[in-house]
Amino acid sequence: MRLYSLSVLYKGDPKVHLLKAAYDVSTFNFFQRSSVQEFMTFTSQLIVERSVLGSRASVKEQEYLCHVYVRNDGLAGVVIADNEYPQRVCFTLLDKVLDEFSRQVSKMDWPSGSPATISYSALDGYLNKYQVRTP
Repeated sequence: MRLYSLSVLYKGDPKVHLLKAAYDVSTFNFFQRSSVQEFMTFTSQLIVERSVLGSRASVKEQEYLCHVYVRNDGLAGVVIADNEYPQRVCFTLLDKVLDEFSRQVSKMDWPSGSPATISYSALDGYLNKYQVRTP
């Protein structure tokens, strides 16, 4: 059971954009890592784009399960995990991250924010904390 990506996005009008993301691509071949990360970013944006405000969904994409939560205020979160990772845990994580993000990052910054301009450093910690380690 693995988590590969945790991202926070903003579903604005007309476009969805990435605010902050964390990735764990350590299980992939070194030469594949950047393309896997690009795929995860692109897929996250696409899923949020196709989701309506106030919705939660789990979407299968290749061998991954993408869990998305788009809040009514346009703030969205996506967890990309393997098929074995519990769905309920993913949505609990998304609730926690989006609540904390909205308290720490001003709503005024969401429409124009980017990973370089948003200061929110907790995603890597959450991705690591929720990772299921196998002995």
